[in-house]
Amino acid sequence: MRAALPLVTKDAFDRVVSISQPRKTPVPQSPRRRRRARFVYALAAIGFAAAILVPSPAPANIQEQRARLPPPATCTDPVEGVWMSHKFNPQFGDWYIFTLEVRRAPGSQTDLRGVIRAHSWIAGPQESEPPPCRAGLDHWVVFMTAQGTISPAGEIVFFGTSWRLESSLCGRSPGPGQYNLDRFSGRIDPAIQEFQSVNNDGGRAVNEPTVFRRVRCLDPPTAPHVKVAPPPMRPPSTGGCSLF
Repeated sequence: MRAALPLVTKDAFDRVVSISQPRKTPVPQSPRRRRRARFVYALAAIGFAAAILVPSPAPANIQEQRARLPPPATCTDPVEGVWMSHKFNPQFGDWYIFTLEVRRAPGSQTDLRGVIRAHSWIAGPQESEPPPCRAGLDHWVVFMTAQGTISPAGEIVFFGTSWRLESSLCGRSPGPGQYNLDRFSGRIDPAIQEFQSVNNDGGRAVNEPTVFRRVRCLDPPTAPHVKVAPPPMRPPSTGGCSLF
């Protein structure tokens, strides 16, 4: 996923504020002022506790993600195919459609090869499809080479190994060092052709739930087609010469 901007911690902010402010000689406080200060500190403590105890907005739930996906495709191979996810992240206000093209590595029953495409745009929670370009809209596609593994039990790991910007459609796009390679892991449920994965990209995505559904099988290799020309037409035989 696109790398998030670094955050300034509270301790760092407090140090900057303390350095920038001149030191003052402490002035004795009256009992009334001390009671007022204790009241303010109590309110601050309540607010801090509420910020910790009240959960932050959760990522889109599993059912919402499923509802956005095309119908499943049942294929001969249990893992090969095109897998797709479609989700909104309310914390960052962006949409992501991940498309995994998964193939088995030649000669291996466990190793996987393929590509990942990350299609992203910044928009509201109701704009599940990219809107027309406008001010503040970042819209782009990142292409990743990928590899992974699949176990006999259907445990899949599939992750990017390198990336490049494939399309810059609106606004700003990730530049060098501004995209973290995605890493998805989960278990395939063959009954519904899905796997509920978590994404860990070493940056903003930490165990981020992402539902993938297989939406297309891979086309089999095209067999060589030999065109055989029909034999030339021959006139019918008359059966020899005849006087009558």
